Amino acid sequence: MTGTGSTRQRWVAFALVAVVILAVGVVYLLNAVREQAEVQATPAEDMRNDQSEVLAQPHIVFVSTQVDESYGRVAAAPLDDPGGARVVTDTECERVTSDGELGVCLSADRGVMTKYRAHVLGPDLQPVKELSINGDGSRTRIADDGRLAATTTFVTGHSYNQAGFSTETLVHDLATGESVNLEEFVTILDGKASTAIDRNVWGVTFAEGDTFFATVATGGSTWLVRGDLSARELRSLRTDAECPSLSPDGTRIAYKKRADGGSWRLHVLDLASGEERAVDESRSVDDQVEWLDDTSLLYAIPRAESATTDVWVVSADGGEPQVLIRGASSPAVVR
Repeated sequence: MTGTGSTRQRWVAFALVAVVILAVGVVYLLNAVREQAEVQATPAEDMRNDQSEVLAQPHIVFVSTQVDESYGRVAAAPLDDPGGARVVTDTECERVTSDGELGVCLSADRGVMTKYRAHVLGPDLQPVKELSINGDGSRTRIADDGRLAATTTFVTGHSYNQAGFSTETLVHDLATGESVNLEEFVTILDGKASTAIDRNVWGVTFAEGDTFFATVATGGSTWLVRGDLSARELRSLRTDAECPSLSPDGTRIAYKKRADGGSWRLHVLDLASGEERAVDESRSVDDQVEWLDDTSLLYAIPRAESATTDVWVVSADGGEPQVLIRGASSPAVVR
């Protein structure tokens, strides 16, 4: 009887495991079907064929994350109808930025030996030349005058959530082809020179001339720094700020701050008054935001249990976040 009872228990346990596996499979299938239905029902799914017309007017460049043949390709939509039909190029990127004349595309040929690439893009969003980078692309920005571009890569392939990651942030002169590593700059944190070997720099946003802002991290802390390319100097403004983005009028900087549980909350700093306020977005935003205009922020939020992200917009002065572009990431506004 003992053997029979044990056999019956094993069969019951096996049946329960099979039911759980089946239930998980059904849930996964239903989620996939729901996601595909959402994508197919999204107006942005409709493709336009008037690329030159779209790119000749104010528009938003982004990476398409629609679950279709456009996934991972650079796309654009008119600024006055960003959630509508998009034009899709054959340029593949994981991060993209553009000022309308030039842009930068970070991509990877993933395989047994992954190759990481950065390309300068022309007005038609096609690659025109390659920039030298040494790791997995994370952030990129281009100056308003198109003279300078910045790239941040993970040189060890780690993410911000893991201890011991290392970044390399380069500022590229797109006219001369020369690049400088920001870790080689003199770094002044809280009034003292820092030469710490664990120092990392990332998330550049350009201001006028040779001025820019970025994040410096060392010893488990982060600083918002102002950089000067001519002086080759980074000087801290405040602590606890990552991935800054300067507003078009140059008066405010948006960035993410660490919150409980390893998440990030968006904040905006008024450069004149030093006043900081939290943005009305309760979800974690692991992105370098883009300013839609002088008052609104764009950022990507992943869908639950999905490889798809959507671009959201929220007012820096208070208001409910809204989806702006479905199936998109890495937005860059071309005014």
